[in-house]
Amino acid sequence: MATTEVVERQYLYCFFRGSEPETFSTKGMGERGDPVTTIHYRDLGAVISHSPEGEYDSSRRNMLNHTKVLEEVMERHTILPVRFNTISPDREMLDKLICARYDELIGELDRMDGKVEMGLKALWYEGIIFDEILNERDDIRHLRDSLQGKAPEKTYYERIKLGELVEEAVRRKRSMDEDMILTTLSPFAVQSRANDIFGERMILNAAFLVERVHEPEMDAAIRALDAQQTNRVLFRYVGPVPPYNFVNLVIHWNN
Repeated sequence: MATTEVVERQYLYCFFRGSEPETFSTKGMGERGDPVTTIHYRDLGAVISHSPEGEYDSSRRNMLNHTKVLEEVMERHTILPVRFNTISPDREMLDKLICARYDELIGELDRMDGKVEMGLKALWYEGIIFDEILNERDDIRHLRDSLQGKAPEKTYYERIKLGELVEEAVRRKRSMDEDMILTTLSPFAVQSRANDIFGERMILNAAFLVERVHEPEMDAAIRALDAQQTNRVLFRYVGPVPPYNFVNLVIHWNN
C-alpha cells in the first residue's frame, strides 16, 4: 500500500538578521503548539512553526499567540513582522521566498535596525472640550443659552446651526492639539504615522518609529505632556512593539 506524504505547512511570524538556528519558548500557532524555530538563508533568518491549519480565525487567542512570538523574538533581534495568518503551503515554497527576496528583506532589516515602534493614543477627558469651547466662544454659548427651554420643533434650524458650530470648533481644537503633540514628540522619532481616530474624544492615534537609544527621551517628553495636560488629555502610551506601522511585507506563495 502506497503511503501518503504529509506536507507540513509553515506558519511565518517574522524575519531577522542571523545565521544561527534558534528556538523560542512561546508555542506555535494551533492546538498542537508546535515549537517555534528558525530557518536561514545566508544571514537572513525566518521565524516559523509547523502549522496544522491552513488558516486561523482572528480570535483574541490566536492574535495574542502570534504577538507573543513576535515579542519574544524582538527581545533578541530587530525584526520585520509578518501579517497574521501568513502560512506557506510547504517548506520548499518558504525557502524559495527567502532566497528570492533576500536583498529586499535585508534592506528592510537594515532600515529598521535598532528601532522600535511606540504607540500613542491621546483623548480628551469626558466633557472637557465642550466646556472649553463654551468658555472661549461667545457666539456658541449665546446660541446654546437662547435655545434652552424652547421646543425642539420650533428651533430646528437653530439647533442644526449650533451643532455645526460645535463640530467645527471641536475639529479646530483637535487639529491644534494634534499639532502640539506631534511637534513635541517628532524630534525624538525617526518617523511617525497618524492612524484613524474614533470617537468624539480622541485627538490622536499615532505610531512612532524610535531609535532604542532615544526611548528614554520619548518617554520623558510624553510624561512632560501628561503633566502639562493634567485633567485635560489622557495619554495611552504602549511599546516597544514590533514596527507594524512601518513595515508592510506582502507575501505571495508562487509556484
